Amino acid sequence: MDNNKPIGIFDSGIGGTSIWREIHNLLPNEKTIYLADSKNAPYGEKSKEEIIRLSMKNTDFLLNMNCKLIVVACNTATTNAIRELRAHYDVPFIGIEPAIKPAAIHSKTQVIGILATKGTLNSELFNKTTEMFYHTKIIEQIGYGLVELIENGQMESPEMTQLLQSYLNPMIDANIDFLVLGCSHYPYLIPQIRTILPDHIEIIDSGLAVARQTQNLLNQIGFNSDNNKQPIFYTNTNPKVLQNILGSKYIVQEKDF
Repeated sequence: MDNNKPIGIFDSGIGGTSIWREIHNLLPNEKTIYLADSKNAPYGEKSKEEIIRLSMKNTDFLLNMNCKLIVVACNTATTNAIRELRAHYDVPFIGIEPAIKPAAIHSKTQVIGILATKGTLNSELFNKTTEMFYHTKIIEQIGYGLVELIENGQMESPEMTQLLQSYLNPMIDANIDFLVLGCSHYPYLIPQIRTILPDHIEIIDSGLAVARQTQNLLNQIGFNSDNNKQPIFYTNTNPKVLQNILGSKYIVQEKDF
């Protein structure tokens, strides 16, 4: 295999760029291709069958771009479709799951909160994970409306603040000491979440863990690249929001897929 082939990354929209940033920072010599399926966001409200179909569509696109490895930078797609992806394609996949384990292990109150999509919280994989930590009380909250506001460029809107307060205040009242972000869109909300949560509550997302897993896999199979190339970003909707998230340094291409 050509080691200088790119790493493919896909998400239901712009949120997975939080994962891309961690990968790019840790592996600057790796070429990356990011696919934002914003036209179909959010995945969290879709059926398992539809999530699998969309995940395969995204994978096909990235494989046609000669990607050597696929990062599923979407909690909903990982928890609902990664088993089928691994069975169907002969390429390594790395997924992203809510970081329940470190929160449960380190919680002093034995109460943790998770903010995630409906598709993630209802998935078989997520339920199997939470069953392992039955001594910890897990406050689950579906983040209705959050992805839509992010995708529409309304991260700092009054509507966003109101939603976050309604989701987080009951967790605070329940005495959580860790908040797990179970959607790759949500790290972009950390500045606002931080203004709502007391200082002692720690926020956990999975971005750095996914980047390290990607690094470890490349080391194991000897696919590391030594050819630093500009990342490529594709979206199937208006590229303005994705462009604003990334900044002017990178070029976003609109493409129907």
